[in-house]
Amino acid sequence: MKSMRVLLITFVLLVGIGVFCKLFVGVERIDAGCVGIKVNLVGDNRGVDDITEVTGWVFYLPLFTQIHEFPTFTQVKDYSPFYVNAKDGSEFTVDPTFSYYVDRSRVPQMFRQYRRSLGELEDGYIRNVIMDSYRIVANQFPSDSLISNRQDFELAVQKMLVDELNKEGFIFQQLTSNITAPQSLKDAIDAKNRTTQEAYQAENKLRQAEAEAKAKVIAAEAEKKVNDLKASALTPLIIQQMFIEKWDGKMPQYGEVPKLYRDMTK
Repeated sequence: MKSMRVLLITFVLLVGIGVFCKLFVGVERIDAGCVGIKVNLVGDNRGVDDITEVTGWVFYLPLFTQIHEFPTFTQVKDYSPFYVNAKDGSEFTVDPTFSYYVDRSRVPQMFRQYRRSLGELEDGYIRNVIMDSYRIVANQFPSDSLISNRQDFELAVQKMLVDELNKEGFIFQQLTSNITAPQSLKDAIDAKNRTTQEAYQAENKLRQAEAEAKAKVIAAEAEKKVNDLKASALTPLIIQQMFIEKWDGKMPQYGEVPKLYRDMTK
């Protein structure tokens, strides 16, 4: 009976200690690459404590304080696609992937201002800034200019993001837009490119025909000059010599016998 009472008292003490530790003592391990911030829930110092906890084990009182953990290593967020309009009203699709990290010295102020975890800030504040930046910049570019000057468009969006996010403690690293033009605009561009290509080919054919015609004229003129030179060189003596060279020695049986030699006495 006495042993049962000892066991019961021991059990009650253990439960009491457990409840006490659960309510009044908390232990949190802040991982490396993260910043832990301590939030006071009661008293005159309610809010974010001025002390930024370092990585490691942190002891606190759960009834009076909370510990929040913010990662400060690179974060990569792949957002769902959304639409933006160019200056002429054409609708483009943007499917951005954004990478950044948090300035660890700005974490307490960041939590004091937004009272949100980093994941909630990604889906709220950061997403809104990204969408607004794309929409504002896209509205400054006509459709054809947005396509042909994609790099200028990307740089303008990045500059706006850096200016807005850096002042809140989010350090920009990289942004991939994956912007897609509407199908109607793609078809118009393809048709324009085909027309340009066909005109270029027709121009090349015309140049080729002109070159061939000039080549034929030059060849004809050269041939005419050669013939003229040959004709001027065929004197009666040369013609007689050519006849003699090709004669087989037989006299014609009919008709007049040609004179093979010129009468030098005349």
